[in-house]
Amino acid sequence: MTEIEIYDTTLRDGSQGEGVNLSLADKLQLARVLDWLGVAWIEGGWPLSNDKDRAFFREARALSLSTARLAAFGSTRHFRNRPEEDPNLQALVAAEADACCIFGKTWDLHVRDALRVSLDDNLEMIASSVAYLRRATGRPVFYDAEHFFDGFRANPEYALATLAAAWQAGAERLVLCDTNGGSLPEQVTAAVQAVRARFPEAWLGIHVHNDGGLAVANTLAAVAAGCRQVQGTINGIGERCGNVDLCPVIANLELKLGRRCLPEGRLSRLTEASRAVWERVNFVAPPNQPFVGRAAFAHKGGVHVSAVQRNTATYEHVPPESVGNERRILISELAGRSNIQAKLAARFPALTDQALLKAILDEVVEKEHRGWSFEAAEGSFELLVRRRLGSWKPAFKLHHYRVHGLGTDSADHLVEATVKLEVNGQCKLCVAEGHGPVDALNGALRAALHPSYPELADLHLTDYKVRVVDSKEGTAARVRVLIEHSFRGRSFGTVGVSENIIEASWDALVEGIECALQC
Repeated sequence: MTEIEIYDTTLRDGSQGEGVNLSLADKLQLARVLDWLGVAWIEGGWPLSNDKDRAFFREARALSLSTARLAAFGSTRHFRNRPEEDPNLQALVAAEADACCIFGKTWDLHVRDALRVSLDDNLEMIASSVAYLRRATGRPVFYDAEHFFDGFRANPEYALATLAAAWQAGAERLVLCDTNGGSLPEQVTAAVQAVRARFPEAWLGIHVHNDGGLAVANTLAAVAAGCRQVQGTINGIGERCGNVDLCPVIANLELKLGRRCLPEGRLSRLTEASRAVWERVNFVAPPNQPFVGRAAFAHKGGVHVSAVQRNTATYEHVPPESVGNERRILISELAGRSNIQAKLAARFPALTDQALLKAILDEVVEKEHRGWSFEAAEGSFELLVRRRLGSWKPAFKLHHYRVHGLGTDSADHLVEATVKLEVNGQCKLCVAEGHGPVDALNGALRAALHPSYPELADLHLTDYKVRVVDSKEGTAARVRVLIEHSFRGRSFGTVGVSENIIEASWDALVEGIECALQC
């Protein structure tokens, strides 16, 4: 049994983030991911608010969850409704979730100005809603004390009275919410300690937003002060600046504070779960996201790499594999020979010649000065090394390529590309159409090479980026094209640089093919 209960609200709170739009299929798949990660609770949605959330609870009954249980979210009853007639409470009962989580007003400002009821009426609304859900469902009811920390600072006795109303009515969790996300860690600590003193037997939870950039710190402070349930979202997605990011919270609690959050062995799934959520919400994952970001354990400076080779603790606060991430050695003009040697140690363990290492580093520095970037172009870097080692053999010899536009009157605005190559002593002339010059060139190149290299059918272009290297040159500026490829379960990038965007794209395309065939 875990010591800290993780209550994930990615499917509900996370979907309120700007640009986040989860389909029913997305929500069901993410529920499987969250269960695979090992969270204790998955908040599936607010069944009163929309058809999609109601459908989720119907469809979720068929999910075979092994670790997580489902919670349905809602509010206390409307002031004018009896609990038995309140649509919100009835929707929660109909959801048939494993628990109900309802929020109520804790800040007297909200009671007066938002609800426009008396303070006593608000207390009765909280108590009657919790009591009714306990009777109607026979399942746990969690109480989210909305704006608790603001309310506690404004009127501590009333804020505590709202918790008492929920607790005495049968709530199994009292969750303290920093809804505006502006509290400081010391304020969170003091408030949680006050609640612990008033309700020593209660199971307390914490639910914070990140408007002050302190959500992780506030959550850890709340746990240290006595909270045992943590509510948040994977990757911190959510309204405004987001909810607390459960990834660093879970990692810090388990690795730094020794507080078990996930079943044994599940922490190493954290990075994969994070990336699955980014993929489903169709966001580009920030590379510097703590613990799970692609750059979280990436080392670029030569001094850093040299030290990490001797002792990883010199520049890594935890082992990357503990959260399912990996160490990466970046190649750039800031690199030293240690970067080159560390990068190539696995593939070229015999590469210890210092003169050769210096020549490789000098070429990297010179190319990056002219616009190349090898950080995201590991394929191009490996080809550079193979050329220096003399182990690279071109897959073909280029005679020429041409690109022809078909004109704006073409219904599909297609572009035509012609490629003439010599492959294994045979001349190949191929033409292809595509949606743009790069697509057309890629099609013609593949058509020419496929008979000799059928394995290239497994090579796919997965991303394409263009950046101007020196904007001061205007339309004659040099551009850098980065292409991401996938090939038989691995991914790699290649780079091309030229004043001509088509030439830069061609170079990156060709290097992708050469890397797939030789690396």
